[in-house]
Amino acid sequence: MSPAAKKTPGKTAVASGKKAGFSAEEQAAMKAYAKELKAQARADRTREDGEREVLAAIAAMPEADRVMAGRVHALVKTHAPALVPRTWYGMPAYAQDDKVVCFFKDALKFKDRYATFGFTDKARLDDGAMWPTSYALKTMNAEVEKRIAALLKKAVG
Repeated sequence: MSPAAKKTPGKTAVASGKKAGFSAEEQAAMKAYAKELKAQARADRTREDGEREVLAAIAAMPEADRVMAGRVHALVKTHAPALVPRTWYGMPAYAQDDKVVCFFKDALKFKDRYATFGFTDKARLDDGAMWPTSYALKTMNAEVEKRIAALLKKAVG
C-alpha cells in the first residue's frame, strides 16, 4: 500500500466553513513584530526611540483605549522607571534586559471586548502554584491605577 493510500482524508478548513491560517489581526501583529525586531537590532537604538514608538502606538488607538494606555504608560514611567518602552507585536510594551515584562493590548487589537494589561514570564509575579498574568481593563480609575502600580513594583521586584 502506498503512503498516500494510507492517509485518511480529514476535515479541511474550507469544508468546515472556517478559514485556514491566521486572522488579519494576527498577520498584522506578526508583521509589526518582524518590523520591531529589525528596528531593535540597530546598534544605535535608544530609549527615546522606544518611547516614540510606544507613543505612536498609543496615538493610533481608539480614544477609550488611548486614554487607558496613556495612563498605563505614565504609571510604568513612575513606578517602574527601569523598564524600557518598546513595542511588541505593535502593542506598547516595557522591557528589562531586552525582554518584555509587561504590555498593554487595546481592545481592537484582536477584536476583544476589553483592553488588557498583561505580563510575560519575565515579571516577578509568582505567587504559589498559580497567579494571574493579564488583567482586563474596561476603564481607568484611582483604584485600578493603584493596583497597576502595585503590580508593576512587584513585577520588577
